[in-house]
Amino acid sequence: MAKAPKTLAGKTKAAARMAGEKAQDASPNPMTNLIAADIALRGGGRILRHVVERTLLQTKYAPGKAKAIVKGRSMTQTLVGTALARMATRSVPGALIVGGGLLAKTLLDRRRGKEKARAKGKVLVDKQAKKGGADTSGA
Repeated sequence: MAKAPKTLAGKTKAAARMAGEKAQDASPNPMTNLIAADIALRGGGRILRHVVERTLLQTKYAPGKAKAIVKGRSMTQTLVGTALARMATRSVPGALIVGGGLLAKTLLDRRRGKEKARAKGKVLVDKQAKKGGADTSGA
C-alpha cells in the first residue's frame, strides 16, 4: 500500500520531465527564459498580493477606498514591507525579530488605548487613500 504514492509520484515526475523536454522555450538563451519566468512570477505574486490586501480591507472599507489604500502605498512603505517579509521568511531569528516587533507594536497600541490607536490609524489610512485617489469624505 505504501508503494502506490511512490509509483504515482514516479509516473508524475517522468511525465513532467518528458513534457519539459518537448516544450519549446521562448528564447534559445536559457538566461533569457529564466529572467522572463522570474518577471512573470513576481508580477503574478504582486497582483495576487494586491487582491488579497484589497479583499481584507473591504471588510472595513468601501471597495473603492480599499483599492485606493493599496494603491496609495508609498515606495518607502513597499520597500520596508518587502524587507521585513524577506527577513522574517529567511531565518528563524529574523522571524522572531519581526514577530517580536509586531507584538511590541500591538501591545503599545493597546496600552495607549483602543480609541487613540484606532483614531491614529484612521488618519493614516485616510491619508494613504487620498494618495491612491479615493474620496475619504464618506464611510
